[in-house]
Amino acid sequence: MKKGIHPTYFTDAQVICSCGNTWTTGSTQKIIRTDVCSKCHPFYTGEQRIVDTEGQVDRFYKKLQVRQDYIREKEVRDSARTSPVRPVEELGLATKATDALVKAGLTNVGQVLEKLAESEATLLALDGFGRKSMADLKKKLRQMGYDLPEAAAEVVV
Repeated sequence: MKKGIHPTYFTDAQVICSCGNTWTTGSTQKIIRTDVCSKCHPFYTGEQRIVDTEGQVDRFYKKLQVRQDYIREKEVRDSARTSPVRPVEELGLATKATDALVKAGLTNVGQVLEKLAESEATLLALDGFGRKSMADLKKKLRQMGYDLPEAAAEVVV
């Protein structure tokens, strides 16, 4: 062996764990600090404890929380989108058709859907609301995600 190229070897190096356990061993460092030892490691203790020194578990839980928040927000948006109290004006129908619905007392989508459930003829009987308006109304309701009643689902010519 060459002299002067090897580090100093300490036969009484002290190892200190974060749990407080200490012991003596041989090493090239005088004091060694460790996060986990045989007294606190889950494999030896049998405890269900997550050893996370790099923060991977915390990052995973943050991503999981962000995903759950996104899903909740999307559900709220979808439910608001298909709300039965949505004003008829927001459907984007022709002015004449919208005015005919409002004049008949149908101011929100829920009321229009109730009339559609009865039959198409109840809406077609309104003054200023014809077949073209009915087709546009059904198209807009489907685009916005509303479920049309069975009576209005098929096209009657």
